[in-house]
Amino acid sequence: MTARTLMIQGTGSDVGKSLIVAGLARAFARRGLRVRPFKPQNMSNNAAVTADGGEIGRAQALQARAAGVAPTVHMNPVLLKPQSETGAQVVVQGRRVGNARAREYQAWKPRLLASVLDSFARLRAEADLVLVEGAGSASEVNLRAGDIANMGFARASGTPVVLLGDIDRGGVIASLVGTRAVLDPEDAAMIRGFLVNRFRGDPSLFADGMDLIAARTGWTALGLIPHFPEAARLPAEDALGLKGAERPGARVIAVPVLPRIANFDDLDPLRAEPGVSVVLVEPGRPLPAEADLVLLPGSKTTIADLLAFRAEGWDIDLAAHVRRGGRVLGLCGGYQMLGRRIEDPHGIEGAMRAVDGLGLLDVATVMTPDKRLAAVTGTSLPDGTPFSGYEMHLGETRGPDAARPLLRFADGRTDGAISADGRVLGTYVHGLFADDRQRALWLGRLGTASSGDAYEAGIEAVLDRLAEHLERHVACDALLALAAG
Repeated sequence: MTARTLMIQGTGSDVGKSLIVAGLARAFARRGLRVRPFKPQNMSNNAAVTADGGEIGRAQALQARAAGVAPTVHMNPVLLKPQSETGAQVVVQGRRVGNARAREYQAWKPRLLASVLDSFARLRAEADLVLVEGAGSASEVNLRAGDIANMGFARASGTPVVLLGDIDRGGVIASLVGTRAVLDPEDAAMIRGFLVNRFRGDPSLFADGMDLIAARTGWTALGLIPHFPEAARLPAEDALGLKGAERPGARVIAVPVLPRIANFDDLDPLRAEPGVSVVLVEPGRPLPAEADLVLLPGSKTTIADLLAFRAEGWDIDLAAHVRRGGRVLGLCGGYQMLGRRIEDPHGIEGAMRAVDGLGLLDVATVMTPDKRLAAVTGTSLPDGTPFSGYEMHLGETRGPDAARPLLRFADGRTDGAISADGRVLGTYVHGLFADDRQRALWLGRLGTASSGDAYEAGIEAVLDRLAEHLERHVACDALLALAAG
């Protein structure tokens, strides 16, 4: 029997598509259905390693978790990882296939559709229900030719669509009705209903609004979804969703927000700790002098982000922080920046082939074409505390400080580097702070105690509550009835 399929598209970016798909995946999985999430094309530098050794958008990994299954490359067959304002690395079925500028990528789309439909067919073969997430806005008719992310995919696969609007940003009636107005009639016919997300207040006050949208569009009203505050505890996919957690009197972890910041969900477990104030330092602001730890996050384009770091004067602030005895931790690209030099002989990141690093670790990095993608476990050195996490990086880093590694993997390999005074550290491993043992260790180094909360168990509990929230406010039975089989 062929799986039923349903697609959630949005009136715009950041209207809550990823969250709604995750919540529905958990809700329908709790009903006993075999659910699989799917996003034909995603654009994000927040990626996850899959069980089959590739990478996909972080949102699809969360959706797979909500469905109770391991993430695979087929849940997000095309992943675009921005490297500049007009170009991105292209990942197809989990593997990097090259780089493309925005206009060049338009010519790639027709041949990428075959990979998208192949992955979709694989998921349908193992599921009762495939929940598909669109990308950006359904109304971007200027990009409709060759589209594989929204209506182009829906039409090619015969998947019915539910359109999601966000009332919190204002203008939701115009967004939904306007989408109906600009769509080609055949595309508009794929939309069977609509949802309105992030409502605050008395829902009876918007009853006329729901009726008006239904009358103007001909689509079925499927739910007015109240704001779900606990969504902030789930990993965000878009850097626009990054928020600090400044708490007076807490230990300060300063994080410079780089232009191509990547895998920023590394920060989420720290933001949840009451004894920590995570200060996201935007361009134009100095690194705070009161910081206990400066954390350099991952980056999609290490060399370009290092140049941006220097342009902000943050290198001067960081040197002063170190002179005051402050701690520094570099994760992945941030680790590479802390070294003496970064070389890119193959031009993987762009035209600049070499740049001096910040010089706080006696190591050097050479960018290599092969990407390391793997889940890892082991212990941190020298304390022997267990850890679990994942690697996702290009490049090899060597040097005298790497002889003092930060981590030892279960297979015997070592990773990372520690400065001679022990105050500057770097590692390629993401996800360290989601491990309760490592988070407690690091907070102890900063002189504060962990809350003792189990981070991963907390994510599971929030997903359960999200599912219950949607069951109360969305016509879930009607959604299943709309799904095509």
